[in-house]
Amino acid sequence: MTMVERQEPEQELNIALLIDADNASPDHLDEVLLVLGELGTINIRRAYGNWQKPALKNWGTLTGKHSIIPIQQFDVVKGKSATDMRMTIDAMDLLYRGHVDGFGIMSSDSDFLPLAQRIREDGLQVYGFGTAKTPQSFQQACSRFFDVAALADSNNDTSDNPIDEDLLNVLGAAYKASKRDDDGYAPLSELGQRAKAVSSFAVRNYGFTRLSDLIRAVPNFEVKTGEDGRLAVKRLR
Repeated sequence: MTMVERQEPEQELNIALLIDADNASPDHLDEVLLVLGELGTINIRRAYGNWQKPALKNWGTLTGKHSIIPIQQFDVVKGKSATDMRMTIDAMDLLYRGHVDGFGIMSSDSDFLPLAQRIREDGLQVYGFGTAKTPQSFQQACSRFFDVAALADSNNDTSDNPIDEDLLNVLGAAYKASKRDDDGYAPLSELGQRAKAVSSFAVRNYGFTRLSDLIRAVPNFEVKTGEDGRLAVKRLR
């Protein structure tokens, strides 16, 4: 009797979402959960802050709704927050236990730059979520950084975000580094991978959900479907 080999279902990545409630707005939590849910399973959800502060009231109402564990951290010194330190310690504990495949850090605070760098040294992905004013140093330290306001726009099917020079430089460098055919077309998937490798590039930051839609909106590039059904891109100028 021939035994049929069973294939085990592919296990999703275990993602830990750590929220700096002092420096993140609860208004964008739904978008953050949506994006991270596409990347893996968010089994660990924690929000850090001094929950005695009236400013965190709206966060408190969401912790139960989204099964987020609120971590209390009192302000040890007036005007100074110990939240960052507590959040960093917990992140390192999770890292050393070895059961987490990636981290989501919801904060616009550059103090998490060393944490993001340290996590990536161990080969794990770091997904940052903050405002457009988040310091570039923290944005670039993340594997991918998402502008929470742009996430809201992409979920509303808008694409009015400007195609800026930085984006053109990233796409241009990725295209130049990609393998191209005799007609100058490069696999769209390879271009996307190379763009993510050199920056915190994320399609959603420009109001799109798919890379192909973003590239089509850039007049400098052309997208076509190859004979194998895969998308390819060519730089026009």
